[in-house]
Parts: sequence; C-alpha cells; structure tokens
Amino acid sequence: MTTPGRWIEGTGLVLGPLLLLAGVLTRLGADDFFPGQLAAHAAAPGRMAWSYGLYTAGVVLLWPAVTALARLIKIRRPGWAQWGLTLVVLGLFGRVFHAGVSHLAFQLVDVLGLEAAQRAVAETYGAFHVFKAVNVCIMGGWIVLAVGAYRAGALGLARSVALGLAALLPLGVLKGSSDPVSLVALAGLAVALVPLGVSVLRQGPAPRWWAAGLAVAFVPVAFLLGLAG
Repeated sequence: MTTPGRWIEGTGLVLGPLLLLAGVLTRLGADDFFPGQLAAHAAAPGRMAWSYGLYTAGVVLLWPAVTALARLIKIRRPGWAQWGLTLVVLGLFGRVFHAGVSHLAFQLVDVLGLEAAQRAVAETYGAFHVFKAVNVCIMGGWIVLAVGAYRAGALGLARSVALGLAALLPLGVLKGSSDPVSLVALAGLAVALVPLGVSVLRQGPAPRWWAAGLAVAFVPVAFLLGLAG
C-alpha cells in the first residue's frame, strides 16, 4: 500500500486533531446551528473565516493521519484496516463538501444581508446532494477504525475508545460543534492520534533542511496561486 510518507503522516496525526480543536474553540460562544453561525459571521467575519478555515484544514490533514493508523492496523487485521480507512476517508470527503457549502452560505451574508441569508439557507437546508450517502460513513467510519485499532493492538483500549468518540462529532452544514459532547469528541481524537503522530515523527532521521524549507514555502505559494486563479 502506497503511503504519503512518515513526515506527512506524522504531521497529519499531530496537526489534524489540533486544528479541528482550534477551529471549534475559535467560534466558541456562537450558537451551534446555522442561524447563529450566520449571525456570528455577520458580527465577526474574520473570526468565523479563521474558525472554519482551521477546521477544514484539520479535516484534510486527517487523511494522512488515518492512513498511518490503518497501516499499523493492517499488520494484524487487514480487513478492519481497509474498511476503517475507506469509511473514514469517505466521511472526510463529506465534511469537506459541507465546509464548501458553509463557505458559500457565509458569502450570502456578505452579499444579501443576514436575514436574507438565513432565509435562503433555511429554505434549502434539506436539499438533496450525492454526499448525503456518506453521512453514515462520517459517523460509523471512526467506530470501525477504533475497533480495528484495538483488535490489532495498534492502540490500547483507552485510546481506541477515545478514537471512537469522533463518531459523536456533529455533521452537516454550518454546525458550530462547540457543545460539550463535540468538545469531548475532539479531545478524544487528539488523545488517540497526537501521541501516535509524535512517535511517527521521531522514527528515522530528520528531513534535509532544503526539503523542509521547500515544504514550508509551498503553502504560501500555493495559497497565492489559488488567489490568482
């Protein structure tokens, strides 16, 4: 199985859960449902842009994170590894789609005003889209991966349970996720994955200085190119 590599996987394991937590904590205090999230954007657009940006970056970084964990599970439980990884990644695709819709909804606030944007979102919130099919993966994938991690001995019982708590994280568009249950789920994800990420990063030699410099420089360059396009 081709993998992203130790440094990408380790970085995803460490930063993925932490960015999710940072994103949610940044919007702490706003109502968790879409009218409150839109109102929070109208009052502090910069804050909400940072919040959702950090959260979505964390979702994307969970891809190499779960790839690393699935590789460890595969040593003893290949079936659990394959199903767990597939379901979780499908769920991550769904969350990125939700993030895109949330971004568009925030632009409606800027263009149409808060009340009109709230009305438009309310009237279209249940609209059909193909990613509704992965909602079950968003929740169930973490449970499958957690069971596989425990059965394979990749994580102990406590950290496997902590990983499974990620299934409690709300799904959908404009979900604030700052309620106590969501915070427990995110904390569990960090407890499960961050120590593993530190361990992965410590294995083997450090990257060459020029490779690390290129990787760091790539992020702002890619961002500027995206703005230009």
